[in-house]
Formats: sequence, structure tokens, C-alpha cells
Amino acid sequence: MTAHTTNIRVYYEDTDAGGIVYHSNYLNFAERARCEFLRDIGHQASEIHNEEHMMFVIKHADIDYIAPSVLDDALTVASSVKKMNNTSFVMQQNVQKNEKDICRITVTLVCVDTNTIKPVRLPDHLRDKFQPYLEDA
Repeated sequence: MTAHTTNIRVYYEDTDAGGIVYHSNYLNFAERARCEFLRDIGHQASEIHNEEHMMFVIKHADIDYIAPSVLDDALTVASSVKKMNNTSFVMQQNVQKNEKDICRITVTLVCVDTNTIKPVRLPDHLRDKFQPYLEDA
């Protein structure tokens, strides 16, 4: 299994009044990493939306905050696919600082039709691209 990695820098806008990354911004970091993951496997979210008329929506997220990060920290988000179902998949995204996990996010995404917002099968070509990142592969 290979994890996809995305580098993130902490900016002022990411921090709270105490100078620590605001808790909800870890979800933003994970979202950016998922977009970069798609881009790096040859698909952009806009292309999937416009050409295939589908999108991924978050059904569930579990977040474990382990340690803080602050202004100017260099972070890495390591993303892998834990499980693929017919219309959904689960990703594990670990935010790391100095190669140590500081936040772990497990997110369930559902593939939906952009017109009906009803679940549709995850296309085989995307399943194939996700395969190298599947934890049990």
C-alpha cells in the first residue's frame, strides 16, 4: 500500500487567537489533500463533476486530535484508501508534523449523481486508480 502525500504550510488564517491551528482547519487540510490525490491520479474534482456528472460527498468523519500545530509549521497529509464499497469509500488521512501523526481523520465519502444527489457506483476506472492506495492491497 502506498500513501499519497500532500504538503501543507500553516498560515495565520489557519490559527486561532492562541496561535494554534483551529480544529476545523484540519478538515480543510484533508480536503485539499483529497483534491491533490485525485489530481495526482489523473482526475480533477471539476472534471469528475462536469464530465462524469458525479461528485464525492462526506457522509461521516472521525477526527482524533493528537498534538497541536502552529504558525509556519510544515505539515504533511498522508492519504490512503481503507475500504471501497459499491457507492462509497473510506479514506484514512493522517496529518503529520516532523513525521509524527498530530491528527488522524477517517472519512467516508459517497459517490453521488450531481443532478439527483443520489448514490451511484464508483466507476471502475477510479477504483483501478485507487487500488495502489488501498490499505489491504
